Parts: sequence; structure tokens; C-alpha cells
Amino acid sequence: MRRIQPRRSPAIPLLIAVWAGAAGVIWLWWSNTPSIADDKGRILNAGRITGLLAGYLMALVVLQMARVPALERRVGSDRVARWHAMSGRYMLCLTLAHIGLTMYGYALQANTGVVDQTIESVKTLPDMGKAAIGTGVLLFIGLISVGGLRKRIPYDTWYHIHLLTYVAVYLSFWHQLSTGNDFAVEPAATTAWYALYGTVTALVIWYRVITPVRLNLRHRMRVEEVVEEAPGIVSVLISGKRLHRIGAEPGQFFRWRFLAPGMRLSSHPYSLSAAPRPGLLRITVKALGDHSTALKGLKRGTRVWAEGPYGAMTASRRSRGKVLLMAGGVGITPMRALFETLPAERGDLTLLYRANSTQDLALWDELSAIADERGARLMYAVNSPDGERPDINPETLRRKLPDIDEHDVFLCGPPGFAEGAYTALRGAGVPARRIHHESFEL
Repeated sequence: MRRIQPRRSPAIPLLIAVWAGAAGVIWLWWSNTPSIADDKGRILNAGRITGLLAGYLMALVVLQMARVPALERRVGSDRVARWHAMSGRYMLCLTLAHIGLTMYGYALQANTGVVDQTIESVKTLPDMGKAAIGTGVLLFIGLISVGGLRKRIPYDTWYHIHLLTYVAVYLSFWHQLSTGNDFAVEPAATTAWYALYGTVTALVIWYRVITPVRLNLRHRMRVEEVVEEAPGIVSVLISGKRLHRIGAEPGQFFRWRFLAPGMRLSSHPYSLSAAPRPGLLRITVKALGDHSTALKGLKRGTRVWAEGPYGAMTASRRSRGKVLLMAGGVGITPMRALFETLPAERGDLTLLYRANSTQDLALWDELSAIADERGARLMYAVNSPDGERPDINPETLRRKLPDIDEHDVFLCGPPGFAEGAYTALRGAGVPARRIHHESFEL
């Protein structure tokens, strides 16, 4: 089989563009900064640059929420989500630094206290009242997104509160132009800022509103059947019009909203567990929370609202002829779709399925049939009768696949499994660039 040439990471040009934009912001500040003779000027100019960078990052934070296909499908939804979280943290830190430095500098000039100066600025400066409300909303969103607190908040609650980011950005935007000295003296900078935020707004409206509406009006999806695959695991078969034209690939996922009582406000990401057919899509879900547990009670004919497809863990990521698929638990869903469709010669495709017991091996009969038909290898690793977990380490991987360092590896499963498997694969000699993993806990 001809060796497939690896693709250059699509993240590199995107990162270059981001840093180029940041450099442009710094140049704008530098070109409009006169010589500074005293501490008050230094403090105020430090407030200017932190404010400009915070405004720039604010646009990027919203862009990363827009679900632009170039990001979601090529870079990966989980990677974009990490960028979003990191950008949000930096943006909040810069915003707080901007407020603190600017108010302190104004207070030194007016010979008053920082608190009094802040109150006076909010009352008198243009658009500062809206900016104060927007900043408060951003701080609240940042607080509930902190790891420990985030885990205590139901996903749906956190998700809907997180959407307030759009309101906060809108409220905070206007004071940047009305009170920012850089925009007052540089009309081109004002035009560029409007272009930046206008483009991001257009992308959000197109991909978060118009595109999902078009998709669902065109394909009109409904629940066709719910099938129990294993204890606590069900498959939901979804029918619709011309679903093979929906643009989905094995390994990708949608955000699903089932228009049933108690589920209308919930939207969750679930992977396709089979290749799309002309009139049928399938997801396979393990009952881990209220939403996933409720899926087994869905009635035939229930309307379905979907957004997607998303995800970068597709066949296009492969750079070698030999492929190992590793699945843990319900991570088998995208792996099953890839196992069925991934182009490979007989003997070059292997699936390793990790589960707690043989009863938890969902879709096993289907996997066995696919393995027989394609001449692929199918292996499983389950706990022993006394509950001892099998050790997936570099030695066992090399024993099962002596040429594992010549494989591409697609990996999906719970965080603990994925981290352990990644460490074992690296120890077995698989380069990091050939380990393809995407988390769907978004």
C-alpha cells in the first residue's frame, strides 16, 4: 500500500495569524506612545496596552466559540476548546490589569483614591457603565469555569451561563472606541477594530445560528428507534432526508438536542457510531448523567435538532498504512465507525477495546463481523473476575504489535484511559504526531 504523506499541522498558520494580530496591536500602542517622563505616565500607558490586548483577546475568545469548520474539523474541537479556555484566562487577567492600572493612574493624576476614581469614571466616562456590567459578567463566567467549581455545576447550567459571554463582549466593546486614545488619533485603527469584531460577529451568526437552522430544515431528523446495546448503553437511530449529504465523516460528532419533554433545553455532544447512510444516522451513548440516561426513554418520531458535524479525528489524519484503534468504554463509538470505513489492507487494521467486563463490550457482535469481513484484528482487555485491571503498557503493546512504532493510532475514551494509553504508546515508540486523540467533553 502506498505510504500516505503526513499533513502539516493546520494549527501553525492559525497561530502565526494570531501572533501577527497581537504584534499589530502592540505596534499601534507603540506608535501612539510619546516619551514618558513620570510614573503616572508609565502606569497609564501600561493600562493602555493591557486594555488593547484584552480587547484583541476578547474577539479571539468569541471566535473560538463560533464553531467555524476550519477550526472545528481541522484543528479539533477539543483543541479549540482548550484555546478558548486559555484565551479566556489571559483575557480576564489583562482586563483586571487594565482596570487596576488605569484607575490607579487616573487616581494619581486627580490626587484621589482608586475606589472613588473608579466610581467617578463609571459615572462620567462614555460607555463605562456598560463596560462595568460586561466586566462583571465576564468575571462571573470565569469564576464558574474554574476546574473545581465547574465540576460541581450541571453541564446544561454551565453551558447556558457561558453563552452570556456574547452579552458581556457587546457591553464591553463600545468603551474601547469611545475612551481609547489610540482609536481617537488613528481612524485606521478604528476601522480595523470594527472589521475584527464585525467579522467575528458575522461568523458567530452564520455558524451558530444560520447554519444549524439550514441543516435541520433540510434534513428534518427524528428518532427512528432506541436499541439497548449493553447494560446502561443505548444506540439511538435517527432518520431524516438525504443524511448522507450532511457532510459527516466517521470519527466526527454532532451536538444533539432531542425535542422531548425535559430535554428541549439540553444540547450534548455524541459521536456517530456508524457511517452515515442515506436516511439514517446512529449514536451510541452510555448513561453517565441525566441527559444520557434519559435517551433510553425517547419515543419514535421525536424531533431532533443537531449541530455539526464537528471533530478532526477522521481518516484524513492517517499518515501510515497500518492503523491501531484504541477505545475505552463508550469511546468505542467513533472507533466503531472508523473500524468499518477506514481504508486499509487486510491485516493492517487493529482495534483494541478496553472495558470493565465482557458484558460492557458494546457493539461487540458488529465489531466481530467487521473484523471478519475486513481481515482486521479485534482484541479486548477487560478486568479479571476479581476486578484486577489489565495493564496496558509499552511491553504489552509491543508484544501484541511488534511493529507498533510503524502504526498510526486513533485513541478515544475516558480521560484516565486516554492518558494511560498515550503514555504507553509513547513508551512503545509511537511518535506523538501519529497519536490522534480528541476529547468530546466540551
